[in-house]
Amino acid sequence: MTLLLRVGLIETMASENPARAKEKTLSWSELTQMALPPPGERITYGEGPQQFGELRVPKGEGPFPVMVLIHGGCWQNAFDYVYITRLAAWLTERGVATWTIEYRRLGDDGGGWPGTFLDVANATDKLREIAATSKLDLQRVYSGGHSAGGQLALWLASRAKLEQTSELFVKDPLPVRGVLGLAAITHLAQYRIGPPKSCHSSVEPLLGGPPERVRERYAATSPVERLPLRVRQVFIQGEKDPIVSAESVRAFVEAAKRAGDNATLLPLESLGHFEAAVPLPSTEAAFNEALKLLLAPQA
Repeated sequence: MTLLLRVGLIETMASENPARAKEKTLSWSELTQMALPPPGERITYGEGPQQFGELRVPKGEGPFPVMVLIHGGCWQNAFDYVYITRLAAWLTERGVATWTIEYRRLGDDGGGWPGTFLDVANATDKLREIAATSKLDLQRVYSGGHSAGGQLALWLASRAKLEQTSELFVKDPLPVRGVLGLAAITHLAQYRIGPPKSCHSSVEPLLGGPPERVRERYAATSPVERLPLRVRQVFIQGEKDPIVSAESVRAFVEAAKRAGDNATLLPLESLGHFEAAVPLPSTEAAFNEALKLLLAPQA
């Protein structure tokens, strides 16, 4: 499938609900046309062409908290990390180092199960090596992700609970102190049910089948099945999001609270899917509040 066609699918999804189609929200095309920040320092964590990240470190003495940023795009290789570098630069300007990672996705050699998850994990653990020459505080590592990247960011926080028999298990994963979910996909078994050729239809290719056939993979990766995460979670969610429903994120936040987690939802009234990926005049207050909550001292 070409990039143009995939972009068209996302734009089409935004107008599937006639009521929502009447409300103007940020489109993918509009997001990609926004100015980009200068690139960060490119560092590889593997030999594949997708196995790299961009490091941005604030000015000053440090050490700085660091956010692992994970882009979305339905886990598909037509969508890359570039759009979320706007948020990376914004965070770095506010004193948070950012490690914006690329990873193998559906359509890439080795993407899907288990490569996509192993890449995200290996990229995160790479911070131990990076910190040796950069001013990073590894006691304050956070993960943040948009859409499919939100699912991966939540999963990162749960890695220490993986069974040793899991293909995704690694000994002593780098701990994640908190998660920033941006229009995050939180329930893979439910999310897989949706329009054909939509983001929903990427779940089964990602995990290699439906829940009844690869139950253990859903249990190992779906955020709702990983609760409690035992870390602070903050979610920014557009109320008019046609790709990841606000209802699904609210349900996850309530489930997280019932499980004993500290979870906060910051709704974006009348906004959609892509506003949650970039600080704008309409969203910056939510991003500032999310950052304040994540970085607050924890008992």
